[in-house]
Amino acid sequence: MANSLLSLICVRATRGQFKKHIYSHVVKFQQLNFSTAQNLHNGGITFYDTASEAIHDIPDGSKLLVGGFGLCGIPENLIAALLKKNTKDLTLVSNNAGVDDFGLGLLLKQKQVKRMISSYVGENAEFERQFLSGELEVELTPQGTLAERIRAGGAGVPAFFTPTGYGTLIHKGGAPIKYNADGSIALASQAREVSLLTGDEAFSMCGNCVTFTKAF
Repeated sequence: MANSLLSLICVRATRGQFKKHIYSHVVKFQQLNFSTAQNLHNGGITFYDTASEAIHDIPDGSKLLVGGFGLCGIPENLIAALLKKNTKDLTLVSNNAGVDDFGLGLLLKQKQVKRMISSYVGENAEFERQFLSGELEVELTPQGTLAERIRAGGAGVPAFFTPTGYGTLIHKGGAPIKYNADGSIALASQAREVSLLTGDEAFSMCGNCVTFTKAF
């Protein structure tokens, strides 16, 4: 499963002494292994000279965690490399879907994205068109829940309970993930397990009724 989490949350660094404003190499985290205690200095990272080299082994159908918030801090050079490589059927986990002509919107426009797992998608007209016409799967996730799914997956926690979304379609199921071309729902979200917590448990969860959420 770790291989499916090849991430675009990458940083750049030099091989030798750090020089201000000079970033000549791409650092790619090879394996996550669901552990925040992994020793990255013991074979955990590899240095690449170009973004194209860093994404060369990402196959079609991969699930990618993409960093950034809005259009800030996004890995635009790595996105450009994926565009050039034309990697298809991607599942992208990101706060947003970019805009029509920048960020992840470029991958959408080139029809390289199968599913978006996001919390905010309101600034991309092409995203809206593809979703409503049945060309794109969308799994809307509350922003805090999305962040916790990523954190939990990296820490080796397979799932967790959260009061966020209780009483909504996220909890009850039926939220459209994919439409048919005629506007009917082709794929809907499933109902989630619910637990009633009491005492200190409920206080720590900030609510009595909570829903079960899987991590990545």
